[in-house]
Amino acid sequence: MQQASPSPTSTRERHGFVRVAAVAPELVLGNVPANVAILAKEARALADRGCRLVVFPELSLTGYSCADLFHTEALRTAAVRGLDELAQATHDLSSVLVVGLPLLVQDRLYNVAAVLAKGRVLGLVPKTFLPNSAEFYERRWFSPAHTLGTSSVRLNGAELLIGTELLFEALDVPGFVLGVEICEDLWTVIPPSSHLALAGATVLANPSASTEVLGKAHYRRQLVAQQSARCLAAYVYAGAGAGESSTDVVYSGHCLVAENGVLLGESERFAFETRCVLHDVDLRHLAHDRLKSSSFRDEASAVPVHRITFDLGPAPDGDAQLLRPVPPHPFVPPTRVDRAAVCEEVFAIQATGLARRLKQARAKTAVLGLSGGLDSTLALLVMLEAIKRAGMPASAVLTITMPGFGTTTRTRGNAEKLAEALGIELRTISINDAVRQHFADIGHAETQHDATYENSQARERTQILMDIANKTGGIVVGTGDLSEAALGWCTFNGDHMSMYHVNSGVPKTLVRYLIEWCAEGPFAEKAGAILRDIADTPITPELLPLAANETLQQKTEDTIGPYELHDFFLFHFVRHGSNAEKIRWLAAQAFAGKYDDETIAKWLALFFKRFAQNQFKRSSVPDGPKVGSVALSPRGDWRMPSDFAGDLG
Repeated sequence: MQQASPSPTSTRERHGFVRVAAVAPELVLGNVPANVAILAKEARALADRGCRLVVFPELSLTGYSCADLFHTEALRTAAVRGLDELAQATHDLSSVLVVGLPLLVQDRLYNVAAVLAKGRVLGLVPKTFLPNSAEFYERRWFSPAHTLGTSSVRLNGAELLIGTELLFEALDVPGFVLGVEICEDLWTVIPPSSHLALAGATVLANPSASTEVLGKAHYRRQLVAQQSARCLAAYVYAGAGAGESSTDVVYSGHCLVAENGVLLGESERFAFETRCVLHDVDLRHLAHDRLKSSSFRDEASAVPVHRITFDLGPAPDGDAQLLRPVPPHPFVPPTRVDRAAVCEEVFAIQATGLARRLKQARAKTAVLGLSGGLDSTLALLVMLEAIKRAGMPASAVLTITMPGFGTTTRTRGNAEKLAEALGIELRTISINDAVRQHFADIGHAETQHDATYENSQARERTQILMDIANKTGGIVVGTGDLSEAALGWCTFNGDHMSMYHVNSGVPKTLVRYLIEWCAEGPFAEKAGAILRDIADTPITPELLPLAANETLQQKTEDTIGPYELHDFFLFHFVRHGSNAEKIRWLAAQAFAGKYDDETIAKWLALFFKRFAQNQFKRSSVPDGPKVGSVALSPRGDWRMPSDFAGDLG
């Protein structure tokens, strides 16, 4: 029976984060004792910061560029002795170290990565692929891993496993399983790390000595990021620094950390002083993605592996701050991304989806309820592009504004001004008389402002849109967004329904981002000021009567909480499978200084409650395009019983 792992002591590790580092130390070429001291010093400093894995470059005990000196007994003996000294010097650290050395095994010399922890060498991994062209000629000194005639060696009085199929598992750090490959191994068609990941490695280490030529750094970043994505793993890459010989080439000390396709950080290049990159990787997120990925689960590792288990003991919390970005708006692209390119891509996805539906339905019109709010505005802008893509005339765009008991002058005015600025037809149909007749028919008092009062208005608007679509040979374009679907913030068979929900894959924070971009970019000249005012308008369904001074009595975020919080909750719950405790902890960091712990906990509890209660609405939503990595279509990404009664957190 498998024993339960001891509970991790740090807050980070309790939530699945493990701190890792790649280091390019200021080595002394060929001076093993000096290098041992340097590596030990750096390892201790990083361990004090809560680091669980420290990866040093290829052949870091000697330096990579010793060339024919690798054939000398003195250097090889010093390296083996230095490995033992480094293990002893770091015996009290709660970190795993990966260092490199030349190792003689049965009359052949191997370029080896040694994995150390708690004062002992856990195992040895030889390099599989030896570069032997252009500036590289490793085959002059070393033999590739496949020539090994043994699976163990005796080193410094201990019998050690050696091979490319080793995994190193820290039993007291949940999810931390280390696999190692060396430099050129990553650049091959099928890197050894691919098999190690399939066998269970969640963290991949690469001690490297990659030379610099123009453009290579960019390619290296791509390799590291892509391998972390293919392997659904964290990848820690440590490159040899500028202290290596510059006889014919230069080494830059390029260190990188990536996780599942995202480059978390990299070090400064071309520095003679020690440089490192330190980050927290989310192993729980990786486990979630592996669990969801059928292609990963169905692929068997081509090599048998041997797991070496060990305990690291408690680690100091080190830096209290999580060493990775926790963006408060995960659906909104970071500022460094080309905003126009992102928005154009989103528009293209939405518009192409709608255009395809218009063509399939042989629609003569696209009918939209234009309220002057965020969602209907975005839907209108997308419709204009979809009409072009479908080869339909501009006159096919048919918008209706349907003022009711809670309609404000601001929103109605913006709808009218927007339609005029864009040159589209806008019909005005008041719903007041029809809703009052409906109240009379069902015996509901107009003064009773309950769910029936509100939903009757929403369903009346939908009926008008549907009937006009029938009359004009068109389809109704829905405006509901992803955030509203998550919370069930829509009237069943009211705004919940349409012939195509064009915003169904776009969360509220991204809707606002897109509107703001439209105001500054493609629609700036025609409607920039109007769009900016729409983006600044309070979010409301406008279903309750206005106050005596014509001000809103109903603001959505006063009732259900800030959409930026709910979008944050939605992303981490659906995309990463995070539980309530982890989401609260992350939100506290992402929104530090804006929302206190009590506020976050309050709205998170509401999010989980509404998400569970409203699956029945999501189970019967119209078609709509998926835009990002989070979607809630019951036909695609999210399938959940409508009568679920458990605890989602």
